[in-house]
Amino acid sequence: MPLHRRTSKALEVLPLIPAIPASVSPARPPRPARLALAAGTAVLGIALTACSGSVAASGRADAGQGGDSGPSKAARTSISVNPHGTAAAAGKPVTVTLAAGKLREVTVSAAEGKALTGRISADGRTWTSDRAAAPGTAYRVEARDTGGGSDTASFTTAAAAKVNKLALAPGKNTTVGIAQPLSIVFDNPVKDRAAVEKALKVSTSNNTEGSWGWLRDYSGRDRVDWRPKEYWKSGTRITLDAQLNGVDSGPSGGFFVRDYATTFTVGASQVVKVDLDRHRLALRRDGRTVMDVPMSAGTPGGDKASWRGTAVLMAKEGTINMRSETVGLGHTYDKMVDYSMRLTWSGMYAHAAPWNTAYFGRANHSSGCVGMSDADAASLYRQAHVGDPFEITGADAKGTVAEGNGYGAWNVSWSDWQAKSALA
Repeated sequence: MPLHRRTSKALEVLPLIPAIPASVSPARPPRPARLALAAGTAVLGIALTACSGSVAASGRADAGQGGDSGPSKAARTSISVNPHGTAAAAGKPVTVTLAAGKLREVTVSAAEGKALTGRISADGRTWTSDRAAAPGTAYRVEARDTGGGSDTASFTTAAAAKVNKLALAPGKNTTVGIAQPLSIVFDNPVKDRAAVEKALKVSTSNNTEGSWGWLRDYSGRDRVDWRPKEYWKSGTRITLDAQLNGVDSGPSGGFFVRDYATTFTVGASQVVKVDLDRHRLALRRDGRTVMDVPMSAGTPGGDKASWRGTAVLMAKEGTINMRSETVGLGHTYDKMVDYSMRLTWSGMYAHAAPWNTAYFGRANHSSGCVGMSDADAASLYRQAHVGDPFEITGADAKGTVAEGNGYGAWNVSWSDWQAKSALA
């Protein structure tokens, strides 16, 4: 690209020509000096020029400079940029280096999107971006030095050969229960988990302590959840700023080509207590019991038993068709079920089960779900929030809710959960 030279009004650019005695008349003007290109970088120009003394508009040095009334010699300098070219590699920070002098300001802006922020080194010679260059993006570089000189350049990164995407929960601007984690499921494998986790910025309105933890989602895909050490406090506002554009998730995963963000708020402090042995379900709000009803859970002793531990209400799905073959129980049932509240990906729900009335409060006799009367299920459905914890206790269970089977992270100790962070 053409190299341009600009200076402030206070600084006159002097030609890079050796001084010639007045008595000598050259036959032809000397050729301008050429700058050597730094290996692996692109030179922006020779425009950043400093003089041996301050220069007036006439081109002569100020008085007191050794009696030399002629123009002073200019010191050549240049800036190099990495990456460079029209198909540059993405995924690494942009660096702008000054050959001589000190940088004052550097701007690296994308044709579409935000500018890259960065920092100038202690010696003033190098500027480094805080984030990596994104794939398939055109960038413009503008640099100024402390002497008033400036220059520009541009480069374009190659498009990503493979793109990784993700799904975020909970949804933006939602209100959730006190056990709802931030959960991210990735389309492709994430091998460089540390790089991805560093790009995920969580902030809360009350400085809640929490940690990311990597796990395998029930779908088999890579997933990372951020959960607090203890249940959220009611009223907490949580924001995720996932600065992933330009981050490489590793082999077979590909680049992320955009940023993601979500914000949600924690609602009322509610816990649903399910006692498998007593066959009772209670809803407690702010420590006070507001509902206590009989129920019947999964038949113990086999695959129809319910899970124990803490499950989190994932979704209120209303009236849905439940078929036994979808959960590996053959063709034992095919029903339209009302007030369905999903607790796990494996198919455990709380819902209305009027066909099981004889067992409410007496025995566990379902295919794994927590069943109630129509009236009780309707009341719970109306009051429950997505993100409410269902704390399930009792001996009549087939095991504990796994961390990837819905939101089972609450069944992992805090120290073990912290150890699941890629940055631990």
